[in-house]
Amino acid sequence: MILVVGATGQLGGLIAQALIDKGFQVRILVREGSAYDALVQAGAEAPIGDLKDPASLAAACAGVDTIVTTANSSARGGEDTVDSVDRRGNRNLIEAAVTAGVHRFVFVSNLGASPESPNPFMAAKGETERLLRNSGMSWTILQPNLFMDKLPAIVVGFPAVAGQPVTLVGEGRRVHSLVAMQDVARYVLAVLEHPERDGQLLVIGGPTAVSWRDAVAEFELELGREVPVRTVPPGQPIPGMPDMLSGFLALLETYDSRLDMEELSARYDVPPTTLRTWVHDFVLKSVAERPRV
Repeated sequence: MILVVGATGQLGGLIAQALIDKGFQVRILVREGSAYDALVQAGAEAPIGDLKDPASLAAACAGVDTIVTTANSSARGGEDTVDSVDRRGNRNLIEAAVTAGVHRFVFVSNLGASPESPNPFMAAKGETERLLRNSGMSWTILQPNLFMDKLPAIVVGFPAVAGQPVTLVGEGRRVHSLVAMQDVARYVLAVLEHPERDGQLLVIGGPTAVSWRDAVAEFELELGREVPVRTVPPGQPIPGMPDMLSGFLALLETYDSRLDMEELSARYDVPPTTLRTWVHDFVLKSVAERPRV
């Protein structure tokens, strides 16, 4: 039995569905009111629980051999904070897993996670990695770079498809090895199918490092029209964008994150999704979901 924590999120949902499709017995930890019917219909068990509730985690871990977690506080609010979810919540989950005799634990972290990070989110991820390494369980940690499906969609994809200008923080020429969520899900599946490779830290990116300008160019190519671009200086608020997000975009303008994925991609047999392919699929999906007049 594999317990997937975070399965109602985008990445966790991809992982849970891939495991079900492969014939694994899957249990997903869900909260009241979350959308999980499709995974239950596909065959997943769905106990109600929460990372902030240790008793619910004990019940969810009973009879489980492997845990995969993608859960984090980034898209939440209220009582779901970095401290309550990413720090204490993950600690609760690891402790429940150890008590229940769980054998393997796969943790999806973030590139740059470290207990010494000045960023609270990255520090909490780093602390969880350290707890997991010292837990006595077999473990694998994945550190994906920025997801194509997140910031590029928000910053470039949605406005480009809607015919609106794209707003970039700075000049948008710093490069990062953006990775598609579906690729991370494939790495998780490959990890679970090869237990002999436990005890690994996998740093995951895309096939090439790309900039925001590259993303704009790909959308122009796919849409067959120019996408207007305007820029704002780092630190200046962007209308309609949360300050935390604009601050993170400003941070991305201070460094490059290039990753060479050739060896890891071959070892785990996960061909990396290109920006070109992701943009094509994004536009097709956007057109298919557009309301008909």
